[in-house]
Amino acid sequence: MNMRAAPATLMPALHPVSLRVNTYLINLDRAPLRRFRMERLLASFGLAFERVAAVDGAGLSLPHPGFDEASYLRQHGRRPNPFEIGCYLSHVECAKRFLGSHAEFALILEDDLDFDDDLAELLEAALEHQARWDILRLSTVNTGRKHKVEPLTASRSLAIALTREKGSGAYLINRKAAGWIADVLVPMRLPYDLAFDLEFDDGLSACFVDPLPVSQRADPCSQIQAGLSTYRLGRRRPWSVLPYRAAAELRRFAARFSRLAAWRLSGLRTAPPE
Repeated sequence: MNMRAAPATLMPALHPVSLRVNTYLINLDRAPLRRFRMERLLASFGLAFERVAAVDGAGLSLPHPGFDEASYLRQHGRRPNPFEIGCYLSHVECAKRFLGSHAEFALILEDDLDFDDDLAELLEAALEHQARWDILRLSTVNTGRKHKVEPLTASRSLAIALTREKGSGAYLINRKAAGWIADVLVPMRLPYDLAFDLEFDDGLSACFVDPLPVSQRADPCSQIQAGLSTYRLGRRRPWSVLPYRAAAELRRFAARFSRLAAWRLSGLRTAPPE
């Protein structure tokens, strides 16, 4: 079901945020139950969406033009995981579809999510703060601290994470970020969630919503994670991996700490005198 193409008589009442945000739902053809569940959830929020048939890793063969195996081994230190590659290419396809549309923003979703009740209202609030972010992350599988910097609603704020965050279940992007994903991030050299957590290297700004409004707890079974140990190289991992990761962590902390400090300093300057 593509709600953007559905007859008007079948459409639920649309939330106004759908006029500015294209929503893309990544879903494997062989996972219809996940699709049906997400369709019902999105319809309950009045969010129009387009289903994007996920690239199925089961049918991928290497070499692949969208995957740089040498860089992946050097930076990530694992054997290629075809399901991980399929996930990556699916997110890139969403960015490309968004760039081919006239929408201002895109909400990209995987199909194993749960949403809090205020999701649509939160999206509206986030658009009012669009100058603050190129990527707005709505979920993570990490539990690292998020440093609040600006209120969005009565219960949620924009926040910055200083450490690596994994997971790419739900996020908002603008057209600048979509161009980066479709161009700079191709070919794949890291898992998608790690690659798009390096936005600072190319001058993009990322924020989190805190507390998170989306969780990846709906379906604990992940084809990417299944049999993950078979892709690990253990002691045979290239020596380049550790210094690469250490350098990335240092760059991330420096870039985001500088941004956090500047944001808070700006807030102190504009705060009314007591």
